[in-house]
Amino acid sequence: MHTRHHIDDLITLFNTRFIPLHNTELVCCEPEPIYRPADAQHPRHRIIFAHGFFASALHEIAHWCVAGKERRQLEDFGYWYQPDGRTEEQQRLFESVEVKPQALEWIFSASAGFNFVFSADNLNGAAGVSADFKEKVREQVLQYLHQGLPSDARLWSEALIAFYRANKPLSIKEFELTEGQ
Repeated sequence: MHTRHHIDDLITLFNTRFIPLHNTELVCCEPEPIYRPADAQHPRHRIIFAHGFFASALHEIAHWCVAGKERRQLEDFGYWYQPDGRTEEQQRLFESVEVKPQALEWIFSASAGFNFVFSADNLNGAAGVSADFKEKVREQVLQYLHQGLPSDARLWSEALIAFYRANKPLSIKEFELTEGQ
């Protein structure tokens, strides 16, 4: 069981599992995270995470798991993205598309024994993380735990659990909302 969270371990775990399955690699480090499908210069699809942050890698992998086969052919999965500084209305729209990725990120974080923090991704905007958003993410986590994760998310969670938790399975008790989140 590993208790330290090194990005090199995360990259090795992901690439060992998903280069053979989906020709997709986890890559560090650019100022902004982005997903880039394979092209003439790069024969593999690339999930690029920001600044070497462990949480950024888990978050971008979550987006990849949600995207599915067709959207994985589009840069950044074809997502709409309103940059930092969103209004409250723009933030609600942002939150509506972030429920599933943040639910998976929370599951991945728990699978790796890593602290999960909800993200509004809106440091300069009027709206932060709402209590409603947190509850929707938690409800999605519970749905995933009861009904099963999408296959790539399941494989990734299993790899993290094997590496970081010595195969100790996840517990619903790990997904309670706390004051610090």
